[in-house]
Amino acid sequence: MSTPTDSPAPPAEKKASYKDTLNLPRTDFAMEAKLVQNEPKRLEKWKAADLYRKILDSRRGAEKWVLHDGPPFANGDIHIGHVINKTLKDVFIRFKSMSGFCAPYVPGWDCHGLPIEHKIQEELGSRIREMDIAQVREHCFAYAKKFVGVQSEQFQRLGILGDWENPYLTMAPAYEASTLEVFARFVEAGLVYKKLKPVPWSVSNQTALADAELEYKDVQDTSVYVEFPAANGDALRRVFGITTGDVGRIAFIVWTTTPWTLPANLAIALHPEVEYSLVSYRKGGNDALGIVAKDLASAAFAGREGVEFLSVLASVAGGALIEAQSTYHHPFLERTGRLVAAEYVTTTDGTGLVHTAPGHGEDDYDTGMREQLDVYSPVLANGRFDATVPEWLQGKTVWEANPLIIEHLRAKNFLLAETKITHSYPHDWRSKKPIIFRATEQWFVGVDIPFSPPGEGPQKTLRQRAVDAVANDVSFVPQWGAHRLRGMVESRPDWCVSRQRAWGLPIPVFYNAAGEALLTPESVRAVARRFSEKGSATWFTDSPADLLAGFDPGPKFPVVELRKERDIFDVWFESGSSWNGVLLAREPELTFPADLYLEGSDQHRGWFQLSLLPSLGATGRAPFKKVLTHGFIVKPDGRKVSKSDKEYVTATQEIDRHGADLLRLWCCSVDYEGDIPTSPQIIREFGDKYRKVRNTLRYLMSNLFDFDAEHAVAEIPARSLDGWFSAQLDELIDAVTHAYERFETHNAFRLLYEFCNVQISAIYGNAMKDRLYCESPNSQLRRRCQTVMQRAAIALTKLLAPMLVFTADEAWEAIVAKPVDEADLASVHLARLPRRAATAPSDNQRAEWKLLMDLRDQATQQLDALKKSAGLNKATDAEIVYRVDDDVTRRWLQEYGSDLEDLAGCGHWRFDEKAAEGPAVVVEVRDVREQYKACARSWKRRPDVGEDADFPDLTLRDAHAVKKIRGA
Repeated sequence: MSTPTDSPAPPAEKKASYKDTLNLPRTDFAMEAKLVQNEPKRLEKWKAADLYRKILDSRRGAEKWVLHDGPPFANGDIHIGHVINKTLKDVFIRFKSMSGFCAPYVPGWDCHGLPIEHKIQEELGSRIREMDIAQVREHCFAYAKKFVGVQSEQFQRLGILGDWENPYLTMAPAYEASTLEVFARFVEAGLVYKKLKPVPWSVSNQTALADAELEYKDVQDTSVYVEFPAANGDALRRVFGITTGDVGRIAFIVWTTTPWTLPANLAIALHPEVEYSLVSYRKGGNDALGIVAKDLASAAFAGREGVEFLSVLASVAGGALIEAQSTYHHPFLERTGRLVAAEYVTTTDGTGLVHTAPGHGEDDYDTGMREQLDVYSPVLANGRFDATVPEWLQGKTVWEANPLIIEHLRAKNFLLAETKITHSYPHDWRSKKPIIFRATEQWFVGVDIPFSPPGEGPQKTLRQRAVDAVANDVSFVPQWGAHRLRGMVESRPDWCVSRQRAWGLPIPVFYNAAGEALLTPESVRAVARRFSEKGSATWFTDSPADLLAGFDPGPKFPVVELRKERDIFDVWFESGSSWNGVLLAREPELTFPADLYLEGSDQHRGWFQLSLLPSLGATGRAPFKKVLTHGFIVKPDGRKVSKSDKEYVTATQEIDRHGADLLRLWCCSVDYEGDIPTSPQIIREFGDKYRKVRNTLRYLMSNLFDFDAEHAVAEIPARSLDGWFSAQLDELIDAVTHAYERFETHNAFRLLYEFCNVQISAIYGNAMKDRLYCESPNSQLRRRCQTVMQRAAIALTKLLAPMLVFTADEAWEAIVAKPVDEADLASVHLARLPRRAATAPSDNQRAEWKLLMDLRDQATQQLDALKKSAGLNKATDAEIVYRVDDDVTRRWLQEYGSDLEDLAGCGHWRFDEKAAEGPAVVVEVRDVREQYKACARSWKRRPDVGEDADFPDLTLRDAHAVKKIRGA
């Protein structure tokens, strides 16, 4: 059967003169969208009208709803991930605005950091070595400013409305000063300290990295089992109850996946409650004794070339080995270490004895602090060994050192075995190269230091406050985001906030001649005042006296002797302080906390977490009420996308190819909670769905060309297809509104698309074609249908407006007879969401409609069968017969009148006698081509064709319509 969006021509009349009597559809809303050509024009129209401000003005005084924008890096064109992110934000803001909220949107950019500095290094090449930091920063500033402009235009091309004239930039002086205020409050709370401590270190970029800047990849590495010879063998024999007559060297067998850290070994950790065995084994033909965890004794020696496991001689608890003050000789250095206790040691793999280098690991560091070991790291910033290691290692990179150390252990006869393993290893998220853990002097924010923010009650740690906030103060979409964020907060280390780069916000610390740090809330705020006036570039050009103007550091820190800290802040500290630099700074335009933070799933480790911690530290409150997470773009088969893949989707090219509205609708159609399969082909094929939605709107509007407010029918009878459709529209309004409220854009899209496909195209629109085209213009049936269609056109346009911002606005202009209170609205985006027209129908009425739709389904199936068996190609050549077994059902069915034939598009309907058995209502479709003549105007085959003497080739209905039209 044909559908309304196919725009079928009305029947070709036998008498050409009847054509001018038909109500042929027409509308200015074009079938061909031409989005690529027309969207920029509409965008210019919005800018000229200052639509964003008009929307805010129209909601002035209403309750605020604020989505706070997570700032993208200003370092290139936008990509398809940006399209997903910004579209979702825009959809929810527009929905809230159309719900009656005042919903401002302030976009922002992350302007500092390594991604931008990296680009400048590539552009400048060797010239960068001739520049000072201030000059390098000037280039970085210009680059960031350029791409703020580029991305701003690209986001606006997507139809994103916002305060584009006044975005927030992390490199703006006022914003930098606001970030220092957050830091000052951390200092005030006693959370900031500097310490020599191992941190993730990027060798390629020579800087510390935050946890959020790490990517984990599976890599293959060489692991080694190393013999650390015991320094107190006799004492160990006594602990295990072995007589001195049992000869053989005793060694602690240690397993490590990072041989390059062995020069920094200062201890071996074991679990005091784990059983450890003294085992006998043979290596290279010589007998030896080794100590390993009892549960790992056989596995540690199994399959080792040249090694034979003999037996377990005795076992004791690890605590006994510690009480014996067990010590060992380093296998290739003149150094003696000792055994120490550690609860984190397990027996899941390895040997149960853990090589400990306090300068190269977080657990190792904690153990070293407890055991008062040195934090020794012989590796320089460039990843090469310094002069404190043996000469054969000096100047070698850690990666070059691995095979050298293994060969040295083999030559010294301390290598038990080497194996290849595949494990997950952290990489620098920018260079994509492996990182190392290396002890350096860094600034940290402590997450386990008890404190109380201003005005808060009992002291709690930052970690405790974050866990409590996630559990009690914040809601999550999807809900698993809460578990993920909580898990990351619970396991995170202290926050290393310093970086060894040029392009960023300087850490406002000064040092006196003795190397003591000047860091007080007052000194930080003094620098903040300077930055707010002239920007952070002054740190590199102004004297300490100028930077601290108005603040007296006291005699211990004479300003003429002070030197400035060279490190900058982690960019996450800057973007994570945006609640202060934007939400609080722009009150009352914005509000704190924000109603929603919305970003990709990687931001549980990044911006979500690193906004939560500063906000809790400075104010005691979470910066957001709700956190929404969307997935990543992947290839259709689920694999990660790279720019070299043919499936890679370039955002700007796809917009130029298809238009922004098609991309927006596609974004809204996907379930963003998981990863999002994408390819150019997927987007191209989605165009059919856009066209279906557009043509449905066009169909509705094309049948309203002669409709005005005075034509509206005040009451739509429930027992009519109009009543059924009106109720369906009410349910759609409720369901789509609910989906938007639950941030379920894919469900909102599905409901709207299915409504266009089923309720409009397949059922109502198909049923209404005859009366729309063939009834006299002012007939009650036609005007009643137009009344419902006009409401449907308005409701659909409004419900689609958050998604299809350009198309809905175009449709709004083409809709006739809008309600009086909205007639003068220049844009649909100034309108309110539609509301249901009536209360929900009764259960009895729903049951009637269900029966009616069941009868329709039976009729259409019979029509399909007749098409195959008898070549009946037009439903108007058929008659639909109803057999009803009770008078009550017959009476209410009869109230539907001509709906009973139009329901399936048939030419005629009637009741017939009910058979003795079977269902209460039976429907039968009959081929009446031999029985009735076809109307020359409507094509309907009816028994009354020819009963009007003036028009013997028309039905009585059509003859009446022609007389009215021609008489007028």
